[in-house]
Amino acid sequence: MNYAATLAVLVVLAFCFPLSVRLGAQVGVPQAVTMSILGALLTFALATWLVRWQVARYRLSLERLEAAREQVRADPQNPRAYFVGGEHLGALLLRLDRRREAAEVIDRYARLGGARESEIVALREALSRAERRQRRAQGREA
Repeated sequence: MNYAATLAVLVVLAFCFPLSVRLGAQVGVPQAVTMSILGALLTFALATWLVRWQVARYRLSLERLEAAREQVRADPQNPRAYFVGGEHLGALLLRLDRRREAAEVIDRYARLGGARESEIVALREALSRAERRQRRAQGREA
């Protein structure tokens, strides 16, 4: 779930909270009001934690991406420069949904002399899976 979807869930929850409190008050069950308030507070706390966690994870991915790009700029002929924390720059770009950049990086990596064929094949398969997912998503929208 992305940042916008998380915020949309928060808006829906904010809308439902007053309705549940009114419903509890109309029924005359004060426990329902109390449970609604506690449930809403718990939900907001959980949603806030989830949004912060997602943003922190995204920032970490961007930092790793920048570190990998720096390594490649420093030594473009070294196949190991394309890896940061055991993850290939192309895989990191695919995870961030940057398929065009990932394709370019994978092609450059494939042209290097010390690149492993198994890594190249795995990266190209990941790229083709990402492109298939995008085509399916575009087909559903149409």
